[in-house]
Amino acid sequence: MTDTPVTPKDLDLAAVTGAHGVAGEVRLKLFGEGVDALAKHKSFKTKGSDLTLTLKKIRSDNKGGAIARFAEVSGRGAAEKLRGTVLCVPRDALPSLDDGEYYFMDLIGLAVFTDTGDAVGRAVDVQNFGATDIIEIAKDPVPAKGMKSFMVPMTKDAVIEWDAEKLVIAANFVDE
Repeated sequence: MTDTPVTPKDLDLAAVTGAHGVAGEVRLKLFGEGVDALAKHKSFKTKGSDLTLTLKKIRSDNKGGAIARFAEVSGRGAAEKLRGTVLCVPRDALPSLDDGEYYFMDLIGLAVFTDTGDAVGRAVDVQNFGATDIIEIAKDPVPAKGMKSFMVPMTKDAVIEWDAEKLVIAANFVDE
């Protein structure tokens, strides 16, 4: 297991799904908490390129997505070229958190240990299916047979503590 966490530096907030109208607006698929959360950011980095987009206006599309206009985009053709572009913000542009709160991106990449000190693997994903957040942990070393990862609920019984470098889970939650 490597000692360096692989926590992403940028948070993906939305993706351009296509053009909207002829004036250069784009449709957005939202990954966060909605239009209001996205509207708090004035500019976005684009994943995989050096382009920065400056938000001029944004509104809900009333279907769970958004319609946005960026200063750098004029016309439908330019908007269509952005299809598939992922909009990101740096981690330090996000609001600070209270004790016990976390951003998913802060957990992904953390080394995982049991409360007895055994190295288990690395947190590779966080999901929420309705009841609570679930952390997916990739086993290290990867077993020759069987499951290569397992999931642990983000509850006080299962996840005892975490910090910027490691996540500690109760040993009885490790899927052997």
